[in-house]
Amino acid sequence: MEQPQEIAAAEVSRTWDRPVVSIPVIACLSLVGGQFPSFSTPANLYALGTGGALIWLGLSNRMPRRPAPVRLGRGTNWWLLPVVIFGLFEGTTFILNAGDDFPTFSRLADPLLEDDLARSAAYFGWLMAFWGLVRR
Repeated sequence: MEQPQEIAAAEVSRTWDRPVVSIPVIACLSLVGGQFPSFSTPANLYALGTGGALIWLGLSNRMPRRPAPVRLGRGTNWWLLPVVIFGLFEGTTFILNAGDDFPTFSRLADPLLEDDLARSAAYFGWLMAFWGLVRR
């Protein structure tokens, strides 16, 4: 007799849900990703591959889900305001190709991300944030 997918997903092993396992795996993935030069073909393929794998995990029923908050707090709009302003500024300067007069934040971050260790730390932050989204 087959079980519904919700019950089957609840019985999945929680090995990957433990920080003792997930953080070292994400650290190793970020150390590998930090070795590629910025915006190179291997770096883009690696980012697409790891992001695609995390999207696949998030959309499948293989990962145990943590409950999402029922309601967002009142301060959420104040946190979204800088994100929206950042997105508008970044998108506008990218579309208008403003160059050096009004560089995008990505271009401003390039000198910081020249170091392999800094790039690995940025990959680690990106993967940890994505991992948190996968588990929701």
